[in-house]
Amino acid sequence: MVVLATKVYVQGDARERALDALRSLVDNAVGDLDVEYTVGVRHDEFATVTLDGDDEVVARNLLREAYGEITPEFESGETYVGTLEGWDEEGFVLDAGERIRIPADELGLGQGTPIQIVERFGLVQHMPLRFVYGGETDESGADAHRLADAERDRLYEWTRGSGRVNVNSATRGEVRATVNRAGHARDIVTVERLGLLEQSVVCKDETDPPGLLSAIGDYLPAEIRCVIP
Repeated sequence: MVVLATKVYVQGDARERALDALRSLVDNAVGDLDVEYTVGVRHDEFATVTLDGDDEVVARNLLREAYGEITPEFESGETYVGTLEGWDEEGFVLDAGERIRIPADELGLGQGTPIQIVERFGLVQHMPLRFVYGGETDESGADAHRLADAERDRLYEWTRGSGRVNVNSATRGEVRATVNRAGHARDIVTVERLGLLEQSVVCKDETDPPGLLSAIGDYLPAEIRCVIP
């Protein structure tokens, strides 16, 4: 079984739609391989894929590369993926199967408090983020966990683009349909998948991200934030 670094935290009909979307994503990734699969949700809301077949190892590697994997053990200095569970004046808290606290001075995202950084980069709860495991943080003075360089680069790139609107609690298909329903299909470039239920709407140069947020906000029961270049 592969535990993917993305969560299924919605309920009711939305949960069924999320699992349908997950099946489609898994099928796109491994459907051509000699493998059977079943999707599910672990007790802590992480999505799971149970694999069986001659190409099981290949399929597992493809899914791990595409979505990240929640692992039972960590090695100091290695890069992993966790979901953004919270933030405060002291830093970020990620869920990577265990609680990972990234101190404010290890975010590497410029000036401002972690709360201000969340607003500036349009971060939404549960979005997957790559981090470098720093070992056991105790009185021994072990290195602190930090955001991975590749993650910092990705977030900085967002602020150099044409603007974005980031959303959680909705599949990519639901967000695209919402943009269309609000009459703004021509105002965006694409909807980029961040996680199963976390999406980033990439705006065109002439599109005002706050205006797009206002237009689609009434249709989505979600956390929504802008990235303004």
